Amino acid sequence: MKAIICNEFASVDKLEYQDIANPKAGKGEVVVDVKACGVNFPDGLLVQGLYQMKPERPFIPGSEVAGIVSEVGEGVPHLKVGSRVIAICMLGGYAEKVAVPMMQVMPIPDAIPDEEAAALVTAHATAHHALKQRANIQSGETLVVTGAAGGTGLAAVQIGKAMGAKVIAVCSTQEKLEVAKLNGADILINYSEKDLKTALKEETRGKGADVVYECVGGDTFHACSRSMGWNGRLLVVGFAGGKIPEFPVNLSLVKGYSVVGVFWGSFTQHQPKDFAVNMQELIAWYLEGKVKVIVDDALPLKDAKLALNKVMGRSVKGKMALIP
Repeated sequence: MKAIICNEFASVDKLEYQDIANPKAGKGEVVVDVKACGVNFPDGLLVQGLYQMKPERPFIPGSEVAGIVSEVGEGVPHLKVGSRVIAICMLGGYAEKVAVPMMQVMPIPDAIPDEEAAALVTAHATAHHALKQRANIQSGETLVVTGAAGGTGLAAVQIGKAMGAKVIAVCSTQEKLEVAKLNGADILINYSEKDLKTALKEETRGKGADVVYECVGGDTFHACSRSMGWNGRLLVVGFAGGKIPEFPVNLSLVKGYSVVGVFWGSFTQHQPKDFAVNMQELIAWYLEGKVKVIVDDALPLKDAKLALNKVMGRSVKGKMALIP
């Protein structure tokens, strides 16, 4: 089969498109013939050796796929050859086939197209977990979403609205803000034109944010950390801007808010039952039209380097997918 191989931690351009042996379904596993694979910002960090997880080389990146079960291993009672599924594979998704533990595979309705099904997993599931389990966001609270036109930011806008929040979208261009507005954002802030801290103070009438979904880092994080309300929750999701900020802990003490880490991959391992419930809720929301997956582009698998560079360059509105 064809796959994208990372032989060494290096730039995205060092990835190789090559033939390797087909995977086999071990005990408790299935093999999924990949119809679409989601492309995520952490994939680019992973191949450069900049992510929390550092797998043995060589490896195949790609953590989320949609496809058809083509082989079922011993001890798998609920999945059959021919089943249409989404799967969380952590690694191996940028390929024509991937072997996945059965607990990380779930059937999907035919109403969800392959590209959207693959892209539904990481971005929307991260935002859902962050707002539900980590922030315990309540209807009527104010939610600030940074990077609000990216894959996970756009998901947070949609899910925040579905959970009853007032959503403030923060982006670097008016074009990106318009995408956030179309997906439910109530208030738009262009931080390239306005001082973010001042704008957040004005838009919250001095109260500060109840929840901030922060996935940019750097100066954006610092502005948000100074714009929190009492009992607020500052969610640390990622650092798409490239700079990991240092946090002055006295701010949390004086302003009475929490800084909460969000690592969805660990959540799926530590709380698999909660993850399964979350995915059922997400799929129901999708079918009800409360959330939707915006796929900016779907490229052939061989163009994985181009897809990753677009994601890493923050030029994608919504999600990017690869098609084997």
